[in-house]
Amino acid sequence: MKHYCGIFGIYGHPEASRLTSLGLHALQHRGEESSGIVSADGNRIYVHKGQGHVAEVFSDPQVFERLPGHLAVGHNRYSTTGSDTVLNAQPFHAECRDATVAVGHNGNLINTGVVRRQMQEAGHIFQTTTDSEIILHLIARSSEAQIENRVVDAMGQLTGAYSLVLCTEDMLMGVRDPHGFRPLCIGQLGDSWVIASESCALDIISARYIRDIEPGEVVIIDKDGLRTLSPWAKGRDAQCVFEYIYFSRPDSIIFGDTVDKTRRQFGKRLAIEHPADADIVIPVPDSSNTAAMGYAAESGIKLEIGLIRNHYVGRTFISPSQGGRTQKVRLKYNPVRGVLKGKRVVMIEDSIVRGTTLRHLVRMVRESGAKEVHVRVSCPPIVAPCYFGIDFQTSRELIANEKTVEQIRDHLAADSLGYLSLDGMLKVAPKTPAHYCTACFSGDYPIQVESDHSKLMLEK
Repeated sequence: MKHYCGIFGIYGHPEASRLTSLGLHALQHRGEESSGIVSADGNRIYVHKGQGHVAEVFSDPQVFERLPGHLAVGHNRYSTTGSDTVLNAQPFHAECRDATVAVGHNGNLINTGVVRRQMQEAGHIFQTTTDSEIILHLIARSSEAQIENRVVDAMGQLTGAYSLVLCTEDMLMGVRDPHGFRPLCIGQLGDSWVIASESCALDIISARYIRDIEPGEVVIIDKDGLRTLSPWAKGRDAQCVFEYIYFSRPDSIIFGDTVDKTRRQFGKRLAIEHPADADIVIPVPDSSNTAAMGYAAESGIKLEIGLIRNHYVGRTFISPSQGGRTQKVRLKYNPVRGVLKGKRVVMIEDSIVRGTTLRHLVRMVRESGAKEVHVRVSCPPIVAPCYFGIDFQTSRELIANEKTVEQIRDHLAADSLGYLSLDGMLKVAPKTPAHYCTACFSGDYPIQVESDHSKLMLEK
């Protein structure tokens, strides 16, 4: 069971579907299993989606001729719940009583077990194994007159992490949960409005970043322009700090601040907390690159490129199976032997979840002639499952839940191992500690998780 996804929407542009595909290209790192676009021209909607990367699903330029219209929503999928089949590819769409509604979802809903069972007992038929489909059912059966109020009614019945893009034949919407777990921002391209998971998706189409959609905010865009609703009581802030550590691109603005700057601060703090007597610092590319820059700058140790990443192989953490993940490590990285030979190496990694990738990389660096390998991790040990949209939902798959730091060092066969402390991470994060969800490091969940959900989540 796995979900981290990328979502994109645009209103008011004659090439809406083409620009959406570009936005999805920029968000490819957030999901590699499937991709899809729904477009609309004011009268009807058009759909194209499939399994694979954006470039594969939209390889035929004629696809965009079949996706006309001035508005569109798009989705890249990485499943945290739900099997990897084309039926689960988003955006989902359904005909309601006076509009066709399409939705793309990033996050994880945690009360869908109860809601889905109630719906099935009432006669609802589900076409997919994802919790996102429940959103459409709730919108369709709402008695509210206006579509935006039906969306508010539907999401008011659901709990958990969600950033959404939705559209009808003539309207675009963006919705963020009251805790703000997942990022979502607004941009502008001329007279067109854009909604995206990360600002890098705005950059690729030359749109201007305006602001984040606030936690609990509903943004509606139609022929009358942009308006917002704040229909729910504000919850405890719970922005996912893992976005800064790993998921988001370093050139993005999320939660109102730049990822690159934050990762550098994590690296600098890590060098203060865990110095090393070494010759070179190398990152595990690519998500550790900027943390390694920070570590090297603070420590005064030379930064080198010791590992080359094959960018034609997907991210190992975002991989549906452990067997596939191990194989990808071998395909994905290659050592630069001339850099590593005879050196005492500090290897910077952004996180350790299961330890499989890093154990192989430590061995690879040693076999390339490194005298010593000191591993430094730019986040705290991950000791608790995440139920809000990250692919570690059981304690038993977390190496830090089962082993001490010294035991993990033994497992990795490293000369030393140091993690950034939780206090140290929060001291250098852009906002105050109260703004972030750090449940995977502390076990302190910002909202209560139903016991049946924590045992067996619905597929996404």
